[in-house]
Amino acid sequence: MFTGLSAFPLTPTDEVDIDEKGFARLVARLAAAGVDSIGALGSTGGYAYLTREQRARAARIAVEAAGEVPVMIGIGALRTPEVLALAEDAQNQGASAVLLAPVSYQPLTDDEVFGLYEDVTKELSVPLCVYDNPGTTHFTFGDELHGRIAALPNVGAVKIPGIPAEQAPERIASLRGSLPDGVALGVSGDQFAAAGLNGGADLWFSVIGGLLPELCLSITRAAANGDPDRATALSDRLQPLWNLFRRHSSLRVTSAAAEHLGLIDRPNLPRPLRGLDPNVRKEVAAALDALGVRA
Repeated sequence: MFTGLSAFPLTPTDEVDIDEKGFARLVARLAAAGVDSIGALGSTGGYAYLTREQRARAARIAVEAAGEVPVMIGIGALRTPEVLALAEDAQNQGASAVLLAPVSYQPLTDDEVFGLYEDVTKELSVPLCVYDNPGTTHFTFGDELHGRIAALPNVGAVKIPGIPAEQAPERIASLRGSLPDGVALGVSGDQFAAAGLNGGADLWFSVIGGLLPELCLSITRAAANGDPDRATALSDRLQPLWNLFRRHSSLRVTSAAAEHLGLIDRPNLPRPLRGLDPNVRKEVAAALDALGVRA
């Protein structure tokens, strides 16, 4: 479950509801490409903007469209009872794992975050991935807290932010030393993924992998096959996309890219989020065309 490439697709929406056909299409493309797992309802999947009922339907659609590919479902929410209900829904819909970030409005303490994971993991029958994403949660995990949480039952992986190449081997080795044996360590932050994989991470939790799986699989496989130079070179080809991610956010750029490829309609982001302006859309289209990407 927690190896290789875990691809995170958008959950396209309009002003009323989920675009179920569009979402199924995105997930089915990933399964056909041979990704190792699919992460539905992550940050790219817009989980925080959807109701419980919408999230349950999205989980069902993802599992059905993925076929034999395991699906991890995001269950983050503000209150612990909501998280527990979402975890139950995800498991009932056939999720192979769940993904949990410490979502909050009031800043959380370490003990409060530990208590959240303690409450949730004891109710699970599938593995949980700890979602360390300070850019959205504004909570920073320390290694000691990661170790405490990873020792809880049913914790299968930790998802950490991207790490620059020169820091990746030391950072990954240090954090791995705090985790129990058998808990996988994965990186996000797509522009840093090759560095993380080359530095010893077990898997890449990828935004752009949810749209361009073949390119991301080539990077992942190169790193796994002991060819770090090739993994880095393949990642460098995507630099125009990484630049756009930094300027406009990975979610908005991926939304525009999916539209350009004719995979989803517009609008597809939940208000108040809005898509990119026409000039930036042209940059996104040019970056995809330069890569030779077609739907």
